[in-house]
Amino acid sequence: MATDYYAVLGVRRDASQDEIKKAFRRLARELHPDVNPDPKTQERFKEINAAYEVLSDPQKKQVFDLGGDPLSSSGGGGGAGGFGAGGFGNFSDIMDAFFGQSQQRGPRSRTRRGQDAMIRLDLELDEAAFGTTKDIQVDTAVVCTTCSGEGAAPGTAAQTCDMCRGRGEVSQVTRSFLGQVMTSRPCPQCQGFGTVVPTPCPECAGDGRVRSRRSLTVKIPAGVENGTRIQLAGEGEVGPGGGPAGDLYVEIHELPHSTFQRRGDDLHCTVTIPMTAAALGTKCPLETLDGLEEIDIRPGTQSGQAIPLHGRGVTHLRGDLGRSGQLRGDLIVHVEVTTPSKLDPAQEDLLRQLAKLRGEERPLGQFAPGQQGLFSRLKDAFNGR
Repeated sequence: MATDYYAVLGVRRDASQDEIKKAFRRLARELHPDVNPDPKTQERFKEINAAYEVLSDPQKKQVFDLGGDPLSSSGGGGGAGGFGAGGFGNFSDIMDAFFGQSQQRGPRSRTRRGQDAMIRLDLELDEAAFGTTKDIQVDTAVVCTTCSGEGAAPGTAAQTCDMCRGRGEVSQVTRSFLGQVMTSRPCPQCQGFGTVVPTPCPECAGDGRVRSRRSLTVKIPAGVENGTRIQLAGEGEVGPGGGPAGDLYVEIHELPHSTFQRRGDDLHCTVTIPMTAAALGTKCPLETLDGLEEIDIRPGTQSGQAIPLHGRGVTHLRGDLGRSGQLRGDLIVHVEVTTPSKLDPAQEDLLRQLAKLRGEERPLGQFAPGQQGLFSRLKDAFNGR
């Protein structure tokens, strides 16, 4: 009976190539002869290698799925009997199982991209609403002017590492069941750079960059709000070795306003008027973001009533038209009517005369269901009310 290679690796027949590779590497770490010298384990290791050779090759996998034996038909010796030419096609996968993914060979560059930086910028409401231009101070890493980012003291230069001869890695030969195996690791003397700096720059200590404070001008678009981040490409930290700079992010923090509360692109405020003004009507001056305006309080205005001023809010950030067809949000004025708590005899007499004229000397009032709390509503629901 033909070997079920899916069962050997412990995967489903519809397993992806990534699942097949992960299963093989997991088993290879457990059953490798250098880890487990038991002869039975070595036979098992040969089986998983043969199974992976078939299932990792699309053509061989197709032959196997159609009921054939791709190892026998191709004459390969990579089956359970031993390692043939086909078996060594998976050598890199066996090495990856023990030493991790293969890395780029050769020395690594001393020049690397710098990190991104972020600074918080406080804005007044009108600045956020209409946009502005701000000068900010930024403390970041910049290229060292003494060594121009090279990291070596003036008059000196980096030298080829005598341990790895500029390769950035050293090799070591070990013995395994496959014979001699050569592995590589970063050179401990130059940390994989391939060069050493015998005389570092005294200004930057060989890093190629120093910290400095500089000024930047930032254009703030109209409509920004708390948490908005403005990206300034290439204005962040310069990288080691004078590498390219990262980005600078300016995070907006909108300061509280004495009159208005912002909700999205709409502004809200409250005007408090006496009951006589609410009954007779009046006009209240209001200093808006666009200047002084008079709010028309119509006769009979009730407490809690809202008066909208369309297009007097914050500019929409992307220049879109809002729900009112404006490029800006609205200003909503909420009216709060106060009732006098103390009256002198003359005022009290006038109010009694007004109540008599209106037939409100002993008003019965109008009652409606009140607002219930959460527990009261739950109780009523369980009682079937």
